[in-house]
Amino acid sequence: MSITTRAAIARGPHLGWELADLQLDEPRAHEVRVKFHAAGLCHSDNHVTKGDARPRFPIVGGHEGAGIAESVGPDVRRVKAGDRLICSYIPACGACRPCVTGHQNMCVKGLNAGTGMFLDGTFRFHLGDEDLGGFCTLGTFSQYAVVSEWACVPVAGDIPFEVACLAGCGVPTGWGSAVHAAGVRAGDTVVVFGAGGVGSNAVQGARYAGAKNLVVVDPVEFKRDTATGVFGATHAFATAKEAHEFVVETTWGQLADHVILTPSVVTEEMVNAAVQMTGKGGKVTITAVGHIDEHAVHVHAGLLIGYQRQIRGALFGDSNPLYDIPMLLGLYRSGDLKLDELITQRYRLDEINQAYQDLEDGRNIRGVIIHEH
Repeated sequence: MSITTRAAIARGPHLGWELADLQLDEPRAHEVRVKFHAAGLCHSDNHVTKGDARPRFPIVGGHEGAGIAESVGPDVRRVKAGDRLICSYIPACGACRPCVTGHQNMCVKGLNAGTGMFLDGTFRFHLGDEDLGGFCTLGTFSQYAVVSEWACVPVAGDIPFEVACLAGCGVPTGWGSAVHAAGVRAGDTVVVFGAGGVGSNAVQGARYAGAKNLVVVDPVEFKRDTATGVFGATHAFATAKEAHEFVVETTWGQLADHVILTPSVVTEEMVNAAVQMTGKGGKVTITAVGHIDEHAVHVHAGLLIGYQRQIRGALFGDSNPLYDIPMLLGLYRSGDLKLDELITQRYRLDEINQAYQDLEDGRNIRGVIIHEH
């Protein structure tokens, strides 16, 4: 039978988040109804309300979440009712071409991320006669949601939900941007633009991979101090110009091996600065997104050819959810990955607009919603 769930929905750009009581269907074949306990406040959801992303409106927000499988539909094998789980915003069916070639981050079952529509063309959230999807086919800004079993990753009982939810997006996206997508190696010089929820994990990944010089660029002093004092950056600067001068000096002009872009919004100015800061055979890895109507990558071909520089995008940090999420939580257990320190503030669902204002004001590394039941 259907149940009622309290959720934060976006009706369109520039309208903020609105709380509503929705009806939620039972799970169908290969679906799980999740009782969420915690949801991470990722900047990608802010792009929805700011107009930088154009999903199907109205939409239930949230794509970082952890909770309990409240019930399961027919043929579900990955989890059972009562299991603790993390929802990966990229599903991983394990059978499609990307999955079987080691690229679960591009699983074909993630094609409806912007609509929240299930593969049979239907929806599980309803507001009167209106059908709503969940962002990235999740909708973790709801007390309950129905999700694909392919988006479910079981999690052990010793991991707090508020920590576990971060492993559904920000942690593997940032970590993987450094370790997998960029391919940072021991002794490298690495520059990370943006030290928020994703960038802080790019810093941790680059540190663990053995970067010698690990430089952060962020205009917010609090984030720079946290990057160097907590997450392992060796240096931090407010501007790209300051960082460039330091990189030139410390590498004797060889420049950076990797520049990783994880800011709130990627701009053309930032991409150009990253390319100029990258040395011979180096790579610029773009993880964050820009304004939807602006083209951020405008680079003279000679700048790439002469130094054999590369520019590439990274989705989910090239991470494989079924492997990397448990692996990262194992590093958290051993003390090699700091996750508690990512959480700056905790919020109730009805504080979501204030939470995103805090994010825009640079007050949070990561905010987390604690769902009340």
